[in-house]
Amino acid sequence: MATPPTANPTTLTAHLLSLSTPRPYSAATEHPFLTAAGLGTLPPALLSLWLAQDRLFAAHGEQRNQELVRVLAYSLTNLVREVGFFGDVAREYGLKAEGWKERKATRDYTAEMVRVGAEGRIEDAMVFLWAMEQIYLDSWLYVASLKPVNAEGGTAPAVKTLVNNWTNPEFVKFVDELTQIVNSLGIEPGSPAWIRAESIWARVIELEEAFWPVGGEELTLLNEKM
Repeated sequence: MATPPTANPTTLTAHLLSLSTPRPYSAATEHPFLTAAGLGTLPPALLSLWLAQDRLFAAHGEQRNQELVRVLAYSLTNLVREVGFFGDVAREYGLKAEGWKERKATRDYTAEMVRVGAEGRIEDAMVFLWAMEQIYLDSWLYVASLKPVNAEGGTAPAVKTLVNNWTNPEFVKFVDELTQIVNSLGIEPGSPAWIRAESIWARVIELEEAFWPVGGEELTLLNEKM
């Protein structure tokens, strides 16, 4: 079972990464969906379902981040770009990104983003954003570590494009910068903000785990219209 990346143990992000959460870190970063993606055995319909859900989430985030984290222009720009990116990937690899019903996991994740933003605490919003991006980076690094059965067949080429999107040097730098920002907020151990950060971290792990679809969902949602 994988463990979160190591970091300076005196920082907030290192503390969060070291926590034993109700759902383990690997539940989000080594989900069966990701394993199938890395091995090249992910069904096109299931990948299509995930693309559609992440596209919906990115569209929600594009709107909310304009209010929540103006200081992170890259984050907003990246979300705007990702809305188009998912459509581009679907077209290039013959995947279906339209016509899917929004999953409960997508609604739950969006609702949590709205809740954190509505409370108006910039430190909470930054922890939430860092948690999302850190987990995504580690998730796709996990996918990249696996060897597909057939690198040229099935969904493997599409997955390679997704891996490159969330493991490229620019994205790694972005996550590193988020880490530095969170650790510079002056959140003291045991303070209310520290305790909220622990709660946010545990919740994002749960949400990320649920966000990856499981085999069979694409069969029940494939013909349902939004």
